[in-house]
Amino acid sequence: MSEPIRELDAVALAEPIPGQNLQRGHVGTVVHQYPDGTLEVEFSDSRGVAYAFATVQPDLLIRLYNEPPRARAV
Repeated sequence: MSEPIRELDAVALAEPIPGQNLQRGHVGTVVHQYPDGTLEVEFSDSRGVAYAFATVQPDLLIRLYNEPPRARAV
């Protein structure tokens, strides 16, 4: 089972959010987790300039990884 998505995780949209002009694959950073489990995501361009914020259900996000998985102790 995968780890839950947390604040400061890099994520990508698994589905578009048409009302905010966000498409599947847009990449963002989780900036807040609400008590109901929804996540506030900041979407930024390659220069780091934010172009959108969206409150998203975790099941609409894919967690992104920058490091290889750590070996688990057996």
